[in-house]
Amino acid sequence: MGRLIGVFDYFYGVRFKYSGYRFLVVFILLFPFSGRGQNMDIDLLRDINLHRNRSLDGLMKGITTFDYPVSIAVPAGELIWGYTHHDHTAIMNSLQTVAGFAVAGVITFGLKYAVNRPRPFTKYPDLQPYETYGDQSFPSGHASFAFCTATSLSMCYPKWYVIVPSYLWASAVGYSRVDLGVHYPSDVLAGAIIGAGSSWLTYKGNKWLQKRKVWKPRGTPIL
Repeated sequence: MGRLIGVFDYFYGVRFKYSGYRFLVVFILLFPFSGRGQNMDIDLLRDINLHRNRSLDGLMKGITTFDYPVSIAVPAGELIWGYTHHDHTAIMNSLQTVAGFAVAGVITFGLKYAVNRPRPFTKYPDLQPYETYGDQSFPSGHASFAFCTATSLSMCYPKWYVIVPSYLWASAVGYSRVDLGVHYPSDVLAGAIIGAGSSWLTYKGNKWLQKRKVWKPRGTPIL
């Protein structure tokens, strides 16, 4: 477990060391696997999955399927707009979003193989998954990338008509993973925090780099 916390320290430690994030990390990593946490997790999953409106399965599957394409389309659109309109800010926003994906991906898939939590339907045969997967469950990659995208858009373009649809989409993606029976709620929560945190970190890093470029004395090379 110390190694897992070390991963968060490496990526988030500089910015989060005064915010009590260590407690949050330990809670996210340990509580879902405790007796009480596991019971709450599976009870909520059963309530959503077994009582879902099956006529909406196609919609939920569609939301899940389009998660990664949407996440790719956002920075690609920013990059295309930036180059065609000579908009340096849009280009930097695109690169920042991609950097957020990189951080989220390393943490998400690193934790998947470090924690090695089986998919819920392998342990609880009463669940009714829409489809099955053979990889690990914790955390949710779909939720991680969806919330990374939503957070990046919301911070780069802080308007209500950007923020609200972005997080509604990310929340729908997270809910669809539980509704379809392929993730525990805690998998989605952890993925959402990782994605949002990764995007926040790269956004702040981008602002810091931009500030250095503005205030760097003329003639001094920028590292």
